[in-house]
Amino acid sequence: MENRNREEIESGRDAPYLSGSVWPRASYATEYFNPPKVHPSLPNYLWLIAGDDYGKGLDDSDPSVGGDELATENHLPGLLARAGWTWREYAEGIDGKHCPLASAGGYLCKHNPFVYFDGLTGGLNPDDGLCRAHNRPFSELAADLAGGRVANFNFITPDRCHDMHDCATRSGDDWLSQQLPPILASRPYREAGAVFIVWDEGSDGSDGPLPFAVLSPFAKGGGYHDAVHYDHSSTLKTVEEIFGLSPLLGHAADPAVEDLSDLFQPFVIRGRGSLPARPGG
Repeated sequence: MENRNREEIESGRDAPYLSGSVWPRASYATEYFNPPKVHPSLPNYLWLIAGDDYGKGLDDSDPSVGGDELATENHLPGLLARAGWTWREYAEGIDGKHCPLASAGGYLCKHNPFVYFDGLTGGLNPDDGLCRAHNRPFSELAADLAGGRVANFNFITPDRCHDMHDCATRSGDDWLSQQLPPILASRPYREAGAVFIVWDEGSDGSDGPLPFAVLSPFAKGGGYHDAVHYDHSSTLKTVEEIFGLSPLLGHAADPAVEDLSDLFQPFVIRGRGSLPARPGG
């Protein structure tokens, strides 16, 4: 989600579903920030999957503009693939027929960090098959959940209105009220799932604190919250720990970075047997 401070969501005025239904059910953080002075969108999205902004400060351009591709393979999809886990990006506004390297309509590249890495796009090739396989229209998610075809790690990018970027907070809240319940009712979520609801940065250039919540059968839930200082490095570190990945990427490896384990039941984080088996056992 996009560009909101915590109080804007938790006040309930413009986000009645999140404040009235999700937060009381979830574990949530009251002191979650984007990394200090990391703005605008793209650097924060890159940070979520790689632990760094790669010098992209103030750069929100599409990768198709040229010169934006990142050659590094030190990113979450690379670690997941090498460890035998699957991953997928579900984005609103893409057709699934091409690698989505250009913003169009409601789809903004800067909210899809995966298309900025050279190795994930076949060298910025719009016809790259692996890129198409990993970047799918959000409209396919429901059938993939019902058919047991979702990946182990799934990143959901709403369009520029549903993520609150270009539209009112209520638009995003209404969208989540329609899209979250089927996910939470699905077998993959009920058996071994976790949904992280993350905002990229604060409103009006603020670093936060941002809204941040975790829904999971393994979370403490029930409105549990803490005041631990977190940022996007914390989310990345936690995902790596859940999947047993190494090394910790970028700033996720900083000694001062706290993972999100306090929001979960004690046995979940750090590879303690809470995940489903890999496909095929």
